[in-house]
Amino acid sequence: MSIFEYNGSALVAMVGKNCFAIAADRRLGVQLQTIATDFQRIYKMHDRLFIGLSGLATDAQTLYQRLVFRHKLYQLREERDMKPETFANLVSAILYEKRFGPYFCQPVIAGLSDEDKPFICTMDSIGAKELAKDFVVAGTASESLYGACEAMYKPDLEPEELFETISQALLASVDRDCLSGWGGHVYLVTPTEIKERILKGRMD
Repeated sequence: MSIFEYNGSALVAMVGKNCFAIAADRRLGVQLQTIATDFQRIYKMHDRLFIGLSGLATDAQTLYQRLVFRHKLYQLREERDMKPETFANLVSAILYEKRFGPYFCQPVIAGLSDEDKPFICTMDSIGAKELAKDFVVAGTASESLYGACEAMYKPDLEPEELFETISQALLASVDRDCLSGWGGHVYLVTPTEIKERILKGRMD
């Protein structure tokens, strides 16, 4: 078993019309044993920027703490929040810095620019970015997430339609992966509001 699969995870971010959604499962396991069913994988950097960290849970929490530290330094120095593109470059640089003993994480970054244009990207454990205009996925359920998202995604979805699409894609995918599941956690972000919802899924 790969170290990335040790705790299990499913992460997906999707773009809509001037909005985005990011969703994750809630299971924390040690291989096939479930440890917690309310684990947080998606973190808010500021009101228009979120990061999801799949992979090894301990590394994800360590990486998140480093990112919070660097983002606060940026806010103090620049007196503004970081743009999603800038933040993606920061995450990439932090991961690449540790390339010979990497953080075993695959981040998913989602944010809104100052012009309310959604930005999503994912990267591997050494910071190689993959940008997308529709959706990005990560975690042990990534293969089934690709299939579900390809089938369900349509461009320029309204916020509520986007929520429905990402939720159905996540729930359908985690049922096909025994290392992730136990419900879902969805953030829907528009220029004016953030909606956070918990999904009930199969509890097995």
